[in-house]
Amino acid sequence: MLILRSFEPEDDKKLIEWINSPDLLVQWGGSDFDYPLTKRQLGKYRKRMQEGRLRIYSAVNEEGEVIGHISLDYIDKKNESARICRVLVGRQADRGRGTGQEMVRQILHTAFEEMHLHRVSLGVFDFNLPAAAAYEKVGFVTEGRLRDKVKVGEEFWSLLEMSMLKNEWKKKIQDDV
Repeated sequence: MLILRSFEPEDDKKLIEWINSPDLLVQWGGSDFDYPLTKRQLGKYRKRMQEGRLRIYSAVNEEGEVIGHISLDYIDKKNESARICRVLVGRQADRGRGTGQEMVRQILHTAFEEMHLHRVSLGVFDFNLPAAAAYEKVGFVTEGRLRDKVKVGEEFWSLLEMSMLKNEWKKKIQDDV
């Protein structure tokens, strides 16, 4: 059993520990953060929630331990849309066990059932095959590839753009029952 709860200042230390390389920081936070990740940067990130266009969560396991992080960003009430961002299952031992999928399912429930959004999107770097496969299992559809979207060091990374609509979410829930 996994629950999502609000990302609190006491969660900063664990997230900083998990983001232990510049490449991982780019994959997790894009250009919004600089390596090394700091409590000050996370404080600014958390402060953006006051604008109402961002919700940040920590994923907590049955033992009460924070094991992941996820956010719903770019919340656009007029267009009934949002974007899943900054998804991370912290420890290597917790990866590949469905934890990320469960985090995404729960945030989709929030987006579609509680916030009554119509569309949720996300981006994943095309080399992150496990994450892309996990998003597809949850029900996301690949819309396209943004070629050479981000420059990291001397190389460019391409991004897969994926989305899910509310009716697809409802069908996926019925099919999984």
